[in-house]
Formats: sequence, C-alpha cells, structure tokens
Amino acid sequence: MSTAYWQQVRSAEMKVPTDRPLADLTAELTTMLGSPDPVDRDEFAYPILATWIAEGVYDDLLAGLGDGMAAGLTQGLGESGTDSVFRRSFSALVLAECIGRDNAESRLPPVKIMEWGDRVTGWLVRERDVRGFVPGKGWAHAIAHGADALGVLAQSVHFGLTELTVLLDVVADRVLLETAAPLSSGEPDRLALATMTILRRRLVPLRIIEPWLARLTAAATATGAPDTDPYRVTGNPEAFLRALHIQVALAPEPIDVRADLLLELVSALRTTNAAYLIAPT
Repeated sequence: MSTAYWQQVRSAEMKVPTDRPLADLTAELTTMLGSPDPVDRDEFAYPILATWIAEGVYDDLLAGLGDGMAAGLTQGLGESGTDSVFRRSFSALVLAECIGRDNAESRLPPVKIMEWGDRVTGWLVRERDVRGFVPGKGWAHAIAHGADALGVLAQSVHFGLTELTVLLDVVADRVLLETAAPLSSGEPDRLALATMTILRRRLVPLRIIEPWLARLTAAATATGAPDTDPYRVTGNPEAFLRALHIQVALAPEPIDVRADLLLELVSALRTTNAAYLIAPT
C-alpha cells in the first residue's frame, strides 16, 4: 500500500482499517519493519503494531505475532553494515510489545514467554551490527532495542531468580563483546536501565550481583597488547559502569540493594579510573 494509506491510518488514531483483512495488514507492517525508510519503520509500522497490540487487537493471535517477530531476529544475523539490521532491531521492539501485553493481561502460557526470552537473549549476544543512527536511514539501534526487550522480559511474572540472573549475565555478555566502534548512542544507558528493572524485582541478592559486577570491572581495566587499542575492550564496560552508577544513585525509585551496590560501583569506578584519581603532588 502507499504511504498515504498508512498516513491515513495514523491520522484516524490508528484504528484498524476495515477494507483489508488483518492478516494482510499485519504482513505488510511486518515487512515495513525492515524498510530502510525511517518513515516506514518509525512512523508507521512500529507505532501502529504497538498500538494494536496494546489495544488487544492481537490478543487471540498474540503467540503467532510474537513468533513472527522472533523469526525476524534471525534475518541476516551476523551481518553488519547492511539494511537487514532494521528488521532484526524493530522485530525486537514489537516482540517486546507482545511480551508487555502478556505482562499486563496474561494472554500466553509461561513456556511461550520463556521461548521468546531465549530467542531475544540469543539474538542480542550474537548481533554484530551495533550502529545507532544511520545517516539517511534513521535509527538502527539494535543493542538499545535489545536492552528494552530485556527490561520487558524482566517484568514478566514467569521470570524468577534463575531467569533474572540469566538476564544479568546476558547484559554482561553483551557489554563485554568487543565492537568495532564504541557503543555511543545511549546503549550503555539502556542496558543499565534494563539492569535496574531486573534489580527492582527484588529477587536477585547481592551475593549474585557482586561477582557479576567484578566481571565487568575486570573487563573495564583490561590491558591488551601494546599495538592494540585498549579502549576497544574497556570502553563499553566502562561506559556501562558509569551509566549504572548514575541510575542507581539518582533514579527516583531506588532499588533494595542501593546502598550496598553504590559502594560496590564506587569501588569499581575507583579501580577503572585509578589513573585519574592520583592525589596531586
């Protein structure tokens, strides 16, 4: 359909059109999620699908819709610098909407949410295209969208201590992966926000958080060979530690382990910034 058709849908408060079957509309919007045109993705496909999910249009079809989005996570996986990233990244956003709908309305069996959790986490640690804003094509933002999906998963009643601990490990795995360029489009902040959502469940004790944090700290202080850029290894974990420190310290809704975690984070940042904290002579 033409851009004018979807503009009309948006102008009509995103009501479901009656001139075409829902299946056909959904298939077209799903294709548009992978469009290199940011208008198709950001102004039409994602907001319309998200609105219809939130309004219950897909309540009886939620499992199928989510499965379609989960399949989109693998399209072109392993590529970097190609347009396939848009389908993966925006599929993650729509899948998060499906999970969020279940969080609110309990529409799906636990096994389905667990399956989607496996699909999201498996994709996120294998995603190699870490571009944020792509000139002429808009936001790719796969890592940020993956972080958002982790945050929605963390709110599921089907996720207990074991699953939340896995999500924390996935955050660390993603942060510790070396990237060709630093994550510089808010991804560390979004990953930190997902971490805060996990910790707000009040299920993960400090005894699990401490070794997780130590792993990140060690990576942020790693030294490589003299002929390699150490910041390619340390930059992302350092940015994440700083983002998490800010959110733990300043978030209006504090987490249960706030005081202890702040002490741990200050110690970590003191270690990773030792060169800048030397007393003046």
